[in-house]
Amino acid sequence: MPMIAVMSGSKSMKHFFLAGFSLLALAGCTVGPDYHKPDVKAPTAWRSTQPPAESRVVNASTDPAWWTIFNDPMLTRLENEVATSNLDLKAASLRLMQSQAEKRIASAAQFPHAEANASYARERASTNGILGLLGTMEREGSQSIASGAQGFGPTALPGSVGNPSFNLPQYGMNASWEVDFWGHVRRQVEAATAAVHATEEMRRDILVSLMAETAQDYIDLRATQTQIGILEHNIDIANNSVKLTTLRFQQGAATRLDVAEATGQLHTFTSRLAPLKAQATHRLNALSFLVAREPGSLDTELGKPAPIPLVPAAVPAGLPSELAERRPDIRMAADRLHAATASIGVAIADFFPRVTLSGSLDIQALQFSGLGSWASRQYGFGPTATLPLFEGGRLTGQLHLRRAQQKEAATLFQRTVLKAWQEIDDAMADFTAAQRRRDELAESVHENDIAVDTAKAQYVQGAADFLNVLTLQNALLSSQSALADATAHVAEAVTNLYRAIGGGWENIYPEKTIKKHA
Repeated sequence: MPMIAVMSGSKSMKHFFLAGFSLLALAGCTVGPDYHKPDVKAPTAWRSTQPPAESRVVNASTDPAWWTIFNDPMLTRLENEVATSNLDLKAASLRLMQSQAEKRIASAAQFPHAEANASYARERASTNGILGLLGTMEREGSQSIASGAQGFGPTALPGSVGNPSFNLPQYGMNASWEVDFWGHVRRQVEAATAAVHATEEMRRDILVSLMAETAQDYIDLRATQTQIGILEHNIDIANNSVKLTTLRFQQGAATRLDVAEATGQLHTFTSRLAPLKAQATHRLNALSFLVAREPGSLDTELGKPAPIPLVPAAVPAGLPSELAERRPDIRMAADRLHAATASIGVAIADFFPRVTLSGSLDIQALQFSGLGSWASRQYGFGPTATLPLFEGGRLTGQLHLRRAQQKEAATLFQRTVLKAWQEIDDAMADFTAAQRRRDELAESVHENDIAVDTAKAQYVQGAADFLNVLTLQNALLSSQSALADATAHVAEAVTNLYRAIGGGWENIYPEKTIKKHA
């Protein structure tokens, strides 16, 4: 129920200002729980359950541009272009700008609100309306009444003419300011600030994912191109086998079956070529999309085959204790917990009185010539206190909602941290396993190559069946393809590791360029 007090006179004004200063002195009170940054318990070292491999994860400081460890200029160029051109990142930057604007809107409530106004109206008072309760001292003419020298009333003019029309110009200003007695506005600003930080971390998290996705698509492209090269080499071998068996058949040293088997293998190899080329096109298009270009725009730059990026002997991953500062999703979860905690204070403050200081000063006259006179002034000022008496449980329900949201945010923070440890541990295990698989397949390729050469020599000498040559050739192609795939998986395991530890956003894309970027 509002209480309005309007002060007049020097003594009343003195009391008013004293009360105002008292309210300002007490306005530092803030209700609700204060936010405390949650601790993230981290082990002293990364867990490793696999035997040592050729490349190992070390605790050295990581380079923000982690993809440079592959020493591939084309990959570095793509990553930089993604950071400046990707549409998802641009959308995230625009969301950050929106969040900053919302914070500015919330912050505006901390300051007084003032506005100027001016109006003009041509009015006529009803003789039979509420003014019928009033009257003039004596009958006057319409000109005298319209001049403002007399009031309006039923005796203003006789008969059906009634009261005359008159001009009512006025101008002035009014101001109001809510004294943030319980921290209602401050908690709103605190929540809005935390929301800005959470949106900023969300943008960084998108950037981390984009950096890893770009590297993976690039590695997949190089792996597919390697697969195409292996297959084309085997197609050439199969062509030679067809020619060899055909010649031996014509010479009577081979059967028609040998020719059919060699030709069948050639077509089998050839049938695998088109899907691989389509897969390479998909990877090229995916990279084009990441850099905000149309399909096919990277064909000239990336269409030429290149080796799969190699992993160095040492892969720096930083210290486990840095996880909370490195992973944007953990930082974002902490900011959301902060915002939820501040919202509890807003809900609690709604139970207490809200005090607003307001005032207005207007100049009003019945004639335009009177607008310049100080005697035409009218004003009012004083505090207004509003205390909720009955809300039907709305405020209580809102407080319960905010507390439940804060508990949910705390739970999600714990989940985010735990999920981060799982992803890192999985990525490290995959990294070691991929290297072990690659090394075993390299031995397999070496032995299969020897077997194929031996079988071919025996076939030419007539000491072995051609079916044995075909079987071994298929085994060699399979092991070569698997080796290329395993080599790519090693490099992809590194990208997954850096995604898991949150690498790729620090100093790569400064926040000061957001407006230009957006």
